[in-house]
This record gives sequence, C-alpha cells and structure tokens, in this order.
Amino acid sequence: MIFIHPLWVIVIDYVLGVIMWTLIGRVAMGIFLREDSSFFFMRFFVRVTDPIIKLFRPITPGFLIQPLVPLFVAWFFFMIRFYFMPWLLGYSVMGMLSFPLESDISIWLYQTFGPGR
Repeated sequence: MIFIHPLWVIVIDYVLGVIMWTLIGRVAMGIFLREDSSFFFMRFFVRVTDPIIKLFRPITPGFLIQPLVPLFVAWFFFMIRFYFMPWLLGYSVMGMLSFPLESDISIWLYQTFGPGR
C-alpha cells in the first residue's frame, strides 16, 4: 500500500490522521473523564490537542459545547484528508478505506487476526 502514493503523501496523511484520531480520542475519553483528570492518557490527549484546538478557535462556532470542540476540529482534518489530498493528487474521489494510515492498519489487522490465523 505504501508504494501506491509518493512518500510525502504518506507522511502528510499519517500526520493528519494521527492528529485527527487523537482529537477523536480526546472526545471519547471526555465521555468518561473530566478534562482536568489526573489519568495519564487524558492528560496526554489534552496536552497534545490543546494547541490544535486553540489554532482553530477563530473558526469554531460559539454555540458548540466545549466537549465537542475537539470533534469539530477533527472534522476539518477528516475533510482535508478525504477531499483536499485526493484533489491535490489529481483524483476525483479515493473512496472507503483509501486513507493510507487506516488502510495500513486494516491490512495489519486482517493479516494478524484474519481467517487462517
């Protein structure tokens, strides 16, 4: 999979994907824990994602409740990965599981836990 796209595309997608999933992870952890929790995973998610959320603050609608703001910001990263990156590469649409990060993870999961293992 990694050789289908140029290396710079893979690197950009992996970085954007990790940021997107970290923001989603913060929202998911926020369902169970307060933002100021002492649990180390929550502290990590808050510390890593706060600068990104602050960067997007000027375009974040004021009516959003605070726990959903990271999900709103993650949506931007999804949109960049799903629409802007394929356009940049000259594709019309890439389709389901075409993100290199998620595609590589799904291939690894299938090879590790798939039929015949």
